[in-house]
Amino acid sequence: MNTMQLARSAYGRPDAPVRNQRTVEYDLFARITRGLATAWEGRKSDHAGLAQAVYDNDTLWRTLAIDVAEPGNALPAPLRAQLFYLYEFTHEHSQKVLAGEASAEVLIDINMAVMRGLRGTYGAA
Repeated sequence: MNTMQLARSAYGRPDAPVRNQRTVEYDLFARITRGLATAWEGRKSDHAGLAQAVYDNDTLWRTLAIDVAEPGNALPAPLRAQLFYLYEFTHEHSQKVLAGEASAEVLIDINMAVMRGLRGTYGAA
């Protein structure tokens, strides 16, 4: 599918539901986290798949870190600092996962916590 077809399918449907920013962020975290979990389960037979999933997760967190570092970001400063710290941790931990020194489960748990926060269900199990 070329770029124009993709744009038409995403934006060209007037009956498509309007999605807010939190929903879009949640869906992105969900997709990346599913990929990471699947790749972690198959790590013994598909290291390249794990590497791609870790890279995708790291890209997500790097993008988030860049966003929260912007002076115009509307999130409260303490939350911005916490999210930036999580990026630093996930980046460092990702390197350990790729080296076979750590589990991706920590990365999955962090993403799931963020997803609960985006859904407003952080205290829920």
